[in-house]
Amino acid sequence: MGRLQFRHFFEMAVRWGDLDALGHVNNVQLMRYLESGRVAYCEDVLAIAFGKQLKAGWILADLQATFSNQLHYPARVEVATRITSMGNSSANIDAAIFPKDSKKDLLTSKGIFVWFDYEKQKSARIPEKVRHAIMEYEKTV
Repeated sequence: MGRLQFRHFFEMAVRWGDLDALGHVNNVQLMRYLESGRVAYCEDVLAIAFGKQLKAGWILADLQATFSNQLHYPARVEVATRITSMGNSSANIDAAIFPKDSKKDLLTSKGIFVWFDYEKQKSARIPEKVRHAIMEYEKTV
């Protein structure tokens, strides 16, 4: 996945505490960076306000990651996120982490989002408002 495949980017700083004993960013922290990118995508593109008032929303059902390079402190990264396709209640989500101002990725990821009714505790149909926002933003979905 290259930068040109994405429209949504979330920039963040690598924190000293993200490092492991070998001095590079721990893989668990990279998963948290992806999470931050997904949350920013939901807030920015889908206008989802997270909090206790949320009655339904996305849950992550599957996540796969391919690590291609190491990351060290200090650094800034950009987490790129996109939804590539949708079904009735699920969507495929791709992501990548790039060092700031670099075309070479550190990590690529594929996952599955499921729209979930928190009150009924089961999957639900993706609302038309959310579906429309994704199609308008991504243009290829």
